[in-house]
Amino acid sequence: MESASALFTLIIALPLLGFLINGITGLFVENYRTKKQLIGIIANTAVFIPFVIAVYFFLNMNSGSEAVVYKLFTWMEAGSFSVDIAYRVDQLSILMTLVVTGVGFLIHLYSMGYMADDEGYWKFFAYLNLFIFAMLNLVLGNNLLLLFLGWEGVGVCSYLLIGFWYTDMAKSDAAKKAFIYNRIGDFAFLIAMFMVFQTVGSLSFDVILGNLDAFSSEYIFGIGLLMFIGATGKSAQIPLFVWLPDAMAGPTPVSALIHAATMVTSGIYLISRMSPMFVMSPEVMLIVAVIGALTAIVAATIAITQNDIKSVLAYSTVSQLGYMFLALGAGGFTAAMFHVVTLAFFKACLFLGSGSVIHAMHHVEHELEHDGKDVHFDPQDMRNMGGLRKYMPS
Repeated sequence: MESASALFTLIIALPLLGFLINGITGLFVENYRTKKQLIGIIANTAVFIPFVIAVYFFLNMNSGSEAVVYKLFTWMEAGSFSVDIAYRVDQLSILMTLVVTGVGFLIHLYSMGYMADDEGYWKFFAYLNLFIFAMLNLVLGNNLLLLFLGWEGVGVCSYLLIGFWYTDMAKSDAAKKAFIYNRIGDFAFLIAMFMVFQTVGSLSFDVILGNLDAFSSEYIFGIGLLMFIGATGKSAQIPLFVWLPDAMAGPTPVSALIHAATMVTSGIYLISRMSPMFVMSPEVMLIVAVIGALTAIVAATIAITQNDIKSVLAYSTVSQLGYMFLALGAGGFTAAMFHVVTLAFFKACLFLGSGSVIHAMHHVEHELEHDGKDVHFDPQDMRNMGGLRKYMPS
């Protein structure tokens, strides 16, 4: 048990360590910023090792395994109120951990080439590691407060990454828009947490889900609805979906990370984790299903009118998330989580592939300028991308 606990601690600690090494050293040691290969290796290792450990835990888990809680320390204590820094390993959390670390590692690897010429290389990888750390706290936390810290952490990191090229006002505004829209949902989630604590005196999942009889039907409806509003913010559902297409302003690896492996799946995870409470309110389940179906249709319709390659992928992501909420509302929690896993991989591939195409289109524009041709076009406009199979066979 002690060896398993030590191994598990590395899953949480290594991404934080990667952030601290690259972030602090890059901030204070100017020569370190030029050692891009070392920076990339540290950042990638900080995510790859947790992925390998997560695979080990996954392979040693069967369908009948009970949840195992690893308590690191007591964070705060006041009277009967106590919050532990404790992490929960069960089928749901380890599945999400595999997605976050597995897809996250591939995005880190891709970023080494994509961001190679950027002056803020060290800062970018520090932010990526911090993002992974926050997401792991969200999916592995054994109580709502630790989940909420991870929830806010990915919100802050998305702000930093979407606005990474902050000297461009359009990109800076997109980051602020994402941050503000998410705060609307987060406020609702926070109220739901207060209502839960008022009823059972704890934020631990075991206590909450083990004492559902203590909640009145009105409280179940209110808490479920407020948590769903929080989920609509993070997972970009109507009416809080408008920030996600603007999140394309960040570097392409950021788009892949936010849209595929991390932030947008947070709301799906929250409802899946609290599913025993949600199923006690058919009204909330109906609202979840209707909003999900509406989002799927509206976002897909918007996507087919777009010309920007990343905008198409952004709206298609919103549509796919709508399908997941529809599945959740219909009680298909397993189906929703299955789609989370499939989306993480195929959407990450689509975004990273689009990044390669955009890079190539930039190169075409520069070559035309070099040849003395005064031709300017949007490298992300799909109308300029005919015949790519011939010119970009690999």
